[in-house]
Amino acid sequence: LMERLRRLSLGVEVRTLFATPVLCDLAASLGSHHEVAVPANLIGEKSAAITPQMLPLIDLTQQEIDRIVSTVPGGVANIQDIYGLSPLQDGIVFHHLLASQGDPYLLVSEMAFADRGVLDRYLAAVQQVVDRHDILRTAFVWEGLSSPAQVVWRKAALDVSEVELDENDGPGREQLKRRFDPRQYRIDLGRAPLLRFVIAREPGSTRWLLLELQHHLIGDHTTLEVMHAEVRAVLEGRGHALAAPQPFRNLVAQARLGVSSEEHEAFFRTMLADIDEPTLPFGLIEVHGDGSGVGEAHRMLPQVLNDRLRAQARRLRVSLASLCHLAWGQVVALSSGREQVVFATVLFGRM
Repeated sequence: LMERLRRLSLGVEVRTLFATPVLCDLAASLGSHHEVAVPANLIGEKSAAITPQMLPLIDLTQQEIDRIVSTVPGGVANIQDIYGLSPLQDGIVFHHLLASQGDPYLLVSEMAFADRGVLDRYLAAVQQVVDRHDILRTAFVWEGLSSPAQVVWRKAALDVSEVELDENDGPGREQLKRRFDPRQYRIDLGRAPLLRFVIAREPGSTRWLLLELQHHLIGDHTTLEVMHAEVRAVLEGRGHALAAPQPFRNLVAQARLGVSSEEHEAFFRTMLADIDEPTLPFGLIEVHGDGSGVGEAHRMLPQVLNDRLRAQARRLRVSLASLCHLAWGQVVALSSGREQVVFATVLFGRM
């Protein structure tokens, strides 16, 4: 809905959409929201140098820009764009640097192929998808800079490593998962694409196994779905019909130019200034470790309770998620002995 309205120059904010669930009320508010104007990318294919004036989405000195250029294979000629991080990416880099080993934001998926020919065709199609999307050709630089930067490479070849598996060491997929477990394994964020592929012939079989490591800085589950759909289109000869990709710089511009960092800081200072210690249920800290000892339990709500919750949410004109957050806040408060609690939640980070 939001995207279709945006195409008609009737942009709307998420908060407005949820605050006016009745269609006629939403219609009355349309036109009041002004989209952030995305500044043009001033780095051209024939640019011989990059200067601070050419980077409207990040403040860098010439020395810092030269430092970035030195990290990119091919130098200036292979740089399509340089801009700052979105707030979500800022947090991910913070936790990447905080982790002493492994990476909490390295996403792992696995596939199997009937033979090496099918695998090679798949990887060639993935390369075409990477060539299409800026975010899949993006590297991150922070050392020697006043603020982290993301750098879009013009060309970024897939990183594919072939390994040999031991026939006597259990199932091949389990061997790969152990060897490249994100609790111990990291990838270089300064080298695009932030996709790593590990391939191996399955012991005692003609099949080939593939382990894909994707960093959360450049994608998530939805990204993988889009990538798989585009890979399938390429393999089926429909690559030419794919829609033009949206530049990631548009999202960065919305995030960085829409609301100032000072406004963000003022908001969180108002919300959290009187909180001076973490909320620890049962007084426990550092319980996660490397995650290997964590168990999960899932229970479905009875239909009657589900219906009552949804009825309450409608009566209060809030989302069911808000009601569940309130209930969770009560659990955390009682288990930590605190009236005011702070806890994290997963939000939808897309525009």
